[in-house]
Amino acid sequence: MPPEASATPLRARAVLLGDRLNIDRALYEQVVSATPFALRIGQGFAVAFRYGAAVLVGLTPEEEAAALARLSTDLANPISPQDEERVAIALLAEGDEGPQPDGILCLRTLDLPRVLVIADILAKSVALARYEREIAQVFDTIEPAAQAMSETGRIPRARGPLLRLIGSALLAQHRFVGRIAVAEKPDVLWDQPSLERLYARLEDEYEIVERGTLLNGKLTVIGTVAETFTDMIDTARSTRLEILIVVLILAELVIAAVQLFH
Repeated sequence: MPPEASATPLRARAVLLGDRLNIDRALYEQVVSATPFALRIGQGFAVAFRYGAAVLVGLTPEEEAAALARLSTDLANPISPQDEERVAIALLAEGDEGPQPDGILCLRTLDLPRVLVIADILAKSVALARYEREIAQVFDTIEPAAQAMSETGRIPRARGPLLRLIGSALLAQHRFVGRIAVAEKPDVLWDQPSLERLYARLEDEYEIVERGTLLNGKLTVIGTVAETFTDMIDTARSTRLEILIVVLILAELVIAAVQLFH
């Protein structure tokens, strides 16, 4: 069934701009939603999330570029390269709404509730893509340290890489757990329960829950490894201090014995 005619092909584009978007709502016009923050731009919408994702739906390439440039002024810690998700949209008069086997997202109409549902999924997907990459890099750092320990039975003398590993693990946990709630549904579903099916189909298409669960498991492993390395470093430091104290006591005894004999 052919899509409704439009001046330009409809699409949704999600971009992860940086770590956090601190938007001053008073500076924007045509605000149509506060949580998440959404603007009406021409025939489409721009939706921004605090964890740094922006989703542009139904905009022309020029409108997309202008919206991203404006939102970037409220950005903290821009990232590069920027993760993106794109999906073509077809407006159909009837039939099931949701992603099709050919990759096109079919909708009845491009209204705000549907845009908020789409934006929630695409924003989570691009954020998960970044965290998946970061956590993979942490695992790449863990492997050489673990390999060295398995071969020598000792903590590597270079503590800098271990401390950076622990810092990377803590940062990854903070970004993922503290900023994005993968399992939470958007608030719009409370007012529009009829969109539950569309949300469920999109959630399944992008494997949001599965990817979030897998990342949580990896973060648990990273946290355990970081804690183990920290405990081993503390133990090694305590051992050195104990040896130093014993040496000082022996030195004091030797000095006292020498003085006694003299």
